Amino acid sequence: MAGEVHFDRTDIRLLDEIQRDGRVTNAELAARVNLSPSACLRRMQRLESEGVITGYGARLEPRQLGLGLQAFVRVQLEKHDQAAIAHFVDSVKGWDEVVACHALTGDMDYLLHVYVRDLEHFSRFLLDRLLNAGGVADANSSFVLRTVKGFQALPLSQLE
Repeated sequence: MAGEVHFDRTDIRLLDEIQRDGRVTNAELAARVNLSPSACLRRMQRLESEGVITGYGARLEPRQLGLGLQAFVRVQLEKHDQAAIAHFVDSVKGWDEVVACHALTGDMDYLLHVYVRDLEHFSRFLLDRLLNAGGVADANSSFVLRTVKGFQALPLSQLE
């Protein structure tokens, strides 16, 4: 794979620790992986400059913020030329309700992960934004009843 970065065991331990606790201090992180603080900082800076670590953030509870409805929307485009795809992608990037968008194989072209307040908000999103954006041939929605396992961390054990 072009641009592939190789990791040693210490890199993997650092990445595992930082993705589980993004607020850990450099001194604490260094202690957890048996490095000096300066060596730990150098490794973290290298992982950032190589694009392995792309940012730091907090996990928020959607329901506590009033975003009580979560849906996955499968989208099929009318056309698949470069202009149609670019128009759709640009539209999606402007929709705050969409927290993730993935291009797919199979009969549908995209999968949108959507958070909204309620069914009325979802209806407005679907009718006023998605279907009104132009170029969408079909959209199928599934609402999340409960999350059995949410994203916690990447499976770094696969790198060893």
